[in-house]
Amino acid sequence: MDSITLTPIGIFHGGYVGKSEAPRQPRAAEGVEGRIELTPGRGFEDALSDLEGWDYIWAIFLFDRNASWHPKVLPPRSATKRGVFATRSPHRPNPLGLSAMRLRGIEGLTLHVSDVDLLDGTPVLDIKPYVAWTDAIPDARSGWLEAEPVDGERPGDPGPRWQVAFGEHAEAQLSWLEGRGVALRGRIVTALEAGPHPHAYRRIKRFGQDYRLGVGAFRAWFRVEGESVHVVRLESGEKAARSRSGEDPELHMAFRVMFERST
Repeated sequence: MDSITLTPIGIFHGGYVGKSEAPRQPRAAEGVEGRIELTPGRGFEDALSDLEGWDYIWAIFLFDRNASWHPKVLPPRSATKRGVFATRSPHRPNPLGLSAMRLRGIEGLTLHVSDVDLLDGTPVLDIKPYVAWTDAIPDARSGWLEAEPVDGERPGDPGPRWQVAFGEHAEAQLSWLEGRGVALRGRIVTALEAGPHPHAYRRIKRFGQDYRLGVGAFRAWFRVEGESVHVVRLESGEKAARSRSGEDPELHMAFRVMFERST
């Protein structure tokens, strides 16, 4: 068999637009909500029968924004490149993804879900129920994720969860943005509570005692004290906004007038 043709059954819609913004695993996106909208006219109303009784579902989807694959990749929780088949990397020979997400409810052809790590607009190929007694194997080995700690963190651990706090200036900036429909707080917390260490995929850079996190076309400047992260201020990437889909350059200009050019 030389090729296989797959037709998406629907599209996922959620808050993550860029690849660098999405969590690397669903458990790191606990509480993040989204929806799967199934394609009408294909009989999927009947296909959804009896699914509402399940707490979790598996969504099989397409990594549609990856143009190539790599035999070895650098996972977010590894300091060493690993074979792609030993990782969850989206850069795969066949760009298929598998995600367990909480099913919140079903309305017609729309599935309301949470704990989601998919990008907005992701094609969904199939849905299956998550069956706890067969899908969870607590004593299974975890390969390289059981390795020695890196930067004080063991790769397989979902933590330690760092404490993230916002200074007065950062709070004012976040409130201003929230009043204009831009919610960055949750995305910043999700990115930083897993650790402030720079990594190729995490958009974190270090400048002496200061660190900078990229969130869309914005930058969050922070400092590290013990196991706490203190976000000091936000900064607009106005030029980046002009080249990123989903970003409003006029909003960035207003933000700079309000907070950056006046200081």
